[in-house]
Amino acid sequence: MFDPNSFRKDFPMLRSGKMMQGKPLVWLDNASTTFKPDSVVAAITRYYTSETSNSHRGDYDLCYDMDMEVLNARKAVADFIGAETKEIVFTSGTTGSINLLAYGYGAKYLKKGDEILITEAEHASNVLPWYRVEEMTGCKVNFIPLTKEGRLTAENLEKAITPNTKLVCVAHVTNVLGFIAPIKELARIAHKHGALICVDGAQSVPHLKTDVKNLDVDFLSFSGHKLCGPTGIGVLYGKYSLLSAMDPFMTGGGMNAKFDMCGDASYLEPPARFEAGTQHLAGIIGLHAAIDYLNYVGIDNISAYEEELKKYAVEKLAATGAVTIYNATSEAGIVAFNVNGVFAQDAATYLNSQGIACRSGQHCAKILTDFLGTVATVRASFYFYTTKEEIDRLVEAVAKCKGEYLNAYFN
Repeated sequence: MFDPNSFRKDFPMLRSGKMMQGKPLVWLDNASTTFKPDSVVAAITRYYTSETSNSHRGDYDLCYDMDMEVLNARKAVADFIGAETKEIVFTSGTTGSINLLAYGYGAKYLKKGDEILITEAEHASNVLPWYRVEEMTGCKVNFIPLTKEGRLTAENLEKAITPNTKLVCVAHVTNVLGFIAPIKELARIAHKHGALICVDGAQSVPHLKTDVKNLDVDFLSFSGHKLCGPTGIGVLYGKYSLLSAMDPFMTGGGMNAKFDMCGDASYLEPPARFEAGTQHLAGIIGLHAAIDYLNYVGIDNISAYEEELKKYAVEKLAATGAVTIYNATSEAGIVAFNVNGVFAQDAATYLNSQGIACRSGQHCAKILTDFLGTVATVRASFYFYTTKEEIDRLVEAVAKCKGEYLNAYFN
């Protein structure tokens, strides 16, 4: 039986006795960011206290050691998602990865009449870069319909895709509703029609076993801070032939082969081509440590436990009779809900008064509000260190929220 308490001891934020509004903290905003274990903190500290150096910038031991750290981290990431080392590009995060893809591939190859397909459930990071490509190239961003419950299906992609579709850009797990998309089948359909599939893995890679070769995705983006790693570091995976065909988004030191006074420049092969300037080296080391830690916990254990937590939370919240739940049937450890009669931000503020951290609002998925028929929701999101006792505290607070909120408002 999976025991979250056996891992909570590894997290300074969970050991610290952190209080919020005078009550013990319950952290239920893991879809936004996750806590960091001791091993990640130690790895970052080690870089700053005993291993500080640049990478590929010197002919001395410290620099060589850092070169090896970066290479080993790249291999660890590649192994984690079933890729080759040369297919892993370090970026600032999912947003940076998708922008690199949009400008380095989309803006280069798409033209008027071409089509990009996304869904209403996408995060801003997987919408706005494609809108920019639309502006730059004259291509068109269109939408794959969702089912009535908010799920992306292979059938709906098959209905939406056209001979003009060049890119299918979708989340593996959506950040509000938490549905898991059938990526392998979506990839098969996209490729059958001559399109590429670009997957936002921000909410999937930290929670689900991911094998890019088995899924046959063309590109995958994800962030370190959502998988117990540091902020400011992320990954773009791409099939090597596609990375080789892309232009860099940023240029500068470390990514060029040569340049001269005539303005002639040539660039290195991927992944170096896309890593201009000094990289977030502490972040890369911390990301490596985070992946090692998740391998220790076991990604399959994480998936199974979160599914159990999700069912438990939905059942308990529904039993209060105080909430509307928008994604009761989704698989991921995310519950989007509203306390009946209470605006989402007000409900989240009340939860804060009870020491419970949930996100409220539109969660960077602003198109989805029309689909849901509400302007905002409260989102509780779990990870492998979340306990059922913490969910019980959420349920208790939700049950009290409406009455206490209205009493406070009118009195």
